[in-house]
Amino acid sequence: MDTDLILVFGLVFAVLSIPSMISAYSDDRSMRPAAIVMLMSLGAMAYAFVTHPGGYTFDQIPEVFFGVVARFLP
Repeated sequence: MDTDLILVFGLVFAVLSIPSMISAYSDDRSMRPAAIVMLMSLGAMAYAFVTHPGGYTFDQIPEVFFGVVARFLP
């Protein structure tokens, strides 16, 4: 798996875990599963940032995201 794909997966799962955390908090349930997903996504993003040659800048993230999405669209 290339680092662009890992970064995008990390970003998507981080964004999706936020509503899950809010829902668990409002229903007085454990936020542990959502927190684990958030930590895993942060780890994936950190791995992508560290292993990408030259690293990423915040200006490159939208280009990387749409580049990965464009690879999977016909």
